[in-house]
Amino acid sequence: MSYCLSPGCPNPENLIDAVTCQACGAPLLLRGRYRVLHALGQGGFGATYLSRDEVLPGQPNCVIKQLRPNTTAPHIMQMARELFEREAETLGRIGNHPQIPRLLDYFESSQEFYLVQEYVSGSTIQQEVKRHGCMGELKVKHFLSEVLPILDYIHSQQVIHRDIKPANLIRRSHDQKLVLIDFGAVKNHVQTTVTDASENTAFTSYAIGTPGFAPPEQMAMRPVFASDIYALGVTCIYMFTGKAPKDLAYDPITGEMLWQKHVNVSDHFASVLSKMLEVSVRHRYQTAMEVFRALDLEPYLDSLNNSMTAKRGSPVPSTLPLSSGSNIISPATRTAMAIQARQQPKEATTLNSPEAIRQRSVAARSISSSTSRGDSKDRGTRGTNSGATTGRSATPARLDAASVESYYAKGRRDFAAHHLEMLQLPRLDLTEATFHQANLKGVNLQGSTLTNVDFGRANLQCANLRDAILMKAYMSNADLQDADLRGADLRSAYLLNANLRGTNLGGANLTGAKITPEQLAMAKTNWMTVKPNGKRGSSW
Repeated sequence: MSYCLSPGCPNPENLIDAVTCQACGAPLLLRGRYRVLHALGQGGFGATYLSRDEVLPGQPNCVIKQLRPNTTAPHIMQMARELFEREAETLGRIGNHPQIPRLLDYFESSQEFYLVQEYVSGSTIQQEVKRHGCMGELKVKHFLSEVLPILDYIHSQQVIHRDIKPANLIRRSHDQKLVLIDFGAVKNHVQTTVTDASENTAFTSYAIGTPGFAPPEQMAMRPVFASDIYALGVTCIYMFTGKAPKDLAYDPITGEMLWQKHVNVSDHFASVLSKMLEVSVRHRYQTAMEVFRALDLEPYLDSLNNSMTAKRGSPVPSTLPLSSGSNIISPATRTAMAIQARQQPKEATTLNSPEAIRQRSVAARSISSSTSRGDSKDRGTRGTNSGATTGRSATPARLDAASVESYYAKGRRDFAAHHLEMLQLPRLDLTEATFHQANLKGVNLQGSTLTNVDFGRANLQCANLRDAILMKAYMSNADLQDADLRGADLRSAYLLNANLRGTNLGGANLTGAKITPEQLAMAKTNWMTVKPNGKRGSSW
């Protein structure tokens, strides 16, 4: 079918090969190339249509989004044009992300506005819940592990989506990746959407987002990045319950959604959801990465194991080569590996037993591409070159400095649980690398750029991190005993629960870092050390 988008057309349906509309005579090819096939969705201010680009080879499908104001008043038309241009500008700026539809074209015709976007074939989260029922804790965590990085990306581009909901998240058919769609309600964080509230009545609900998913500050036209965190939390509740926000009760005093009795999750995950759904912006997670880090799965693997709904018995690959197509093993994959390691016989109760070593190696074997060898030492000490395996399973190969540098240069960032002790890696740029649970004892990273690096639970005893750039580094539960961080840039680093006994922080900059006074008291500081409040000296 060829569909006519001309306003007031009495019968818009036409034969697939028609050139002009049989009812109104309007041309059926928009801009001389796009043939509208059928409607995908309808809203108060326009609609989206599945279309076909008849100019490109193969005539690929695309999505045409039509913004049609319900009045031609000059100020409404101007607002519609600004809304249209804002969405086009935003999609053009952020559409190079593989999980955001690309903007292909945009144009205005007969006082109507059209966006042409990449077509994403698949099912929305809303459709999945309706077809297959509510989801368990593990599936929702997998969902979050994929959506949070997308959210972090758009926020880094100073964009607030403002309409996160199950209908706007599509699981793409060909690769099962989640794709975030519908950027019509976006707000540039730096600019105000409208300047005169009295003139935007016709677009108020469109600009606000979806009631129930949008938090109070967004409904008051004051959205912040944390507004998307709230909407994502409501989406999780929908996945657990199958209930829309309007079907859930609210506390009449605080305005909080009363979801707890409908959801059966671990205490830790419940606390994360509660903070995502805080009515007060002040007490809510401020960034997507805060939520991601709060969902560190190691402390509650047992409860996660109990909530697994996937079929068991699928073998975990003995190695996942660094040269594979993905350069980062997903948190969900690493978690599943750790869970299966936990499911080994109960005889592995001692840290140094062969079975315990085997379990740790299964969980750690995320990126090894070299020949593996045995290691009879504890995690936290140097591996021995025995030249043989334990006979059951092998630990990840020890990488040398050249390998680490080469792998990173090729775009491979995940070195989790690897043995990298005593390596010489000075003055390298390892931004956003993952060294979670890695053995980095005595490593030399002096002067290296380590912004946003994950050192969670890593062994960094006696490491040389002097003058290193560790801005926003994640170092929760890391062992930094006797490490040298003199002059290091630790602004906004996350150091809670890290062992800082004997750590030299002389001249280090800890402005905005997450660290307790008790931790800092165990470290060595001097008058040049900048405390978390930005001041030098003894004041906290």
